[in-house]
Amino acid sequence: MEILSTLFGYLVYAFDILLHLDKYLGAVIQSYGAWTYLILFLIIFCETGLVVTPVLPGDSLLFAIGVFCGLGALDLKLALALLSVAAVLGDTVNYAVGKYIGPKVFHYKDSRIFKKEYLQKTHNFYEKYGGKTIIIARFVPIVRTFAPFVAGVGAMTYGKFLAYNITGGLLWVFSITLAGYFFGNIPVVKSNFTAVILAIVFISILPGVIEYVRHRRSVRA
Repeated sequence: MEILSTLFGYLVYAFDILLHLDKYLGAVIQSYGAWTYLILFLIIFCETGLVVTPVLPGDSLLFAIGVFCGLGALDLKLALALLSVAAVLGDTVNYAVGKYIGPKVFHYKDSRIFKKEYLQKTHNFYEKYGGKTIIIARFVPIVRTFAPFVAGVGAMTYGKFLAYNITGGLLWVFSITLAGYFFGNIPVVKSNFTAVILAIVFISILPGVIEYVRHRRSVRA
């Protein structure tokens, strides 16, 4: 019960940060100055690189960073460079962990739950749809945290994964950060910042919701 209470507390805290990124980020910049870049780097790295931290802000944080770059509180070029490295490095680490754990999971040939054929099927799936999966997953919260891990478990070719990883990481960081930079300081956006952040989160998870509904309908059919 204590563990559940602690987890709930973290979720509430994360949600509070999500809704008030403008206030939290502004306070962090004022308090830590140049160290803010390291903090943001670590958040993006953990959100993409650790399967245990998918609740960290991703899309909304990038948008907020763009807003503060537009205000002159952060350097746009430095932010884009560091966050791109964090995103690519995060997926790389996630992939490596998945690849390391994968063979362990499918070690026992006659396991009732895991079989080597499942590993091969996953490998084949990522060989065929991997690029699309890794790139699109960047824009889907939660999914982007697990996609590189599963790619590693499925033994997706690293060269192919790296190419998609870099492409997806750059597209994700640049598109959302620049959106915040160019549109975040428009008066109507600034006065409705919380609503804008929630809209970004909703749009991000919308593809996953649509896919889930399609899956449920196909099952019923």
